[in-house]
Amino acid sequence: MAFKEQALSFRCGVDWLYGVASLPPGPCARGVLVVVGGPQYRAGSHRQFTLLARSLADNGIAAMRFDYRGMGDSQGDARDFEAVGQDLQAAIDTFMQTVPGMCEVVLWGLCDAASAITIYAPSDARVSGIVLLNPWVRTDDGLARATLKHYYRARLLERAFWLKLLCGRFDLRHSLASMTSLARSALRRGAPGGAETGSDAPLPERMRAGMRDFKGRVLVIIGGADLTGREFCDLAGVDPVWKRLMEAPRVTRHQIDKADHTFSRRAWRDQVADWTRDWVRSW
Repeated sequence: MAFKEQALSFRCGVDWLYGVASLPPGPCARGVLVVVGGPQYRAGSHRQFTLLARSLADNGIAAMRFDYRGMGDSQGDARDFEAVGQDLQAAIDTFMQTVPGMCEVVLWGLCDAASAITIYAPSDARVSGIVLLNPWVRTDDGLARATLKHYYRARLLERAFWLKLLCGRFDLRHSLASMTSLARSALRRGAPGGAETGSDAPLPERMRAGMRDFKGRVLVIIGGADLTGREFCDLAGVDPVWKRLMEAPRVTRHQIDKADHTFSRRAWRDQVADWTRDWVRSW
């Protein structure tokens, strides 16, 4: 299927933002807005966002990717991922104006972009679905538990680790000190299922509130070799409220066991694109 790409410029407050829409030749009632995470711009790591948008458009699904204020080509001051609500609203406005007949939008985000859209989605009725890849729920104690559970446990099973130890090329004292510090951090876990939901609540609780208040469909994709993804899975498996939310019929979950944070291999990237395409078409 042929598709075309259209450069976009639009206002967010006093600043100009820039993006690219990948447009299929036929009508499209539901499109995908790719939200950038971290210090990236609209192409994404190893052109992931560009390739995703083109794959979706080639399969009849309109897609748009853009730069926040202060990132890439867009004007304005750089801002934290928790302060991009106006950027998302302006991008959705422009996306829907660009695609005649489009009446709803799916937000797609990796890492802290997934966090941002989880918090934003309940406030915009045009958002019918969200795609969350390795969502960022980072806390000091959560990272410590994930590192102990998934990194150090895996290291103990590696032949290379034991060879380094036997050959005296392993700093055992430093590693033990690091593990002790991580263990102390891990033991500082707050009580799961807390009731804080305001702006001062920890990020995982504000994301949990967003998941609870958002009534649309959710696709979660995890890279099994990524500590950020594993930290999210650990939280969702322990916190009873998160666990209930993730087990709801509206939530679809996939995992690629050996994939890293950005799904950097072609096979992983293509699998993510295929899952996204099929899910967007599924309702």
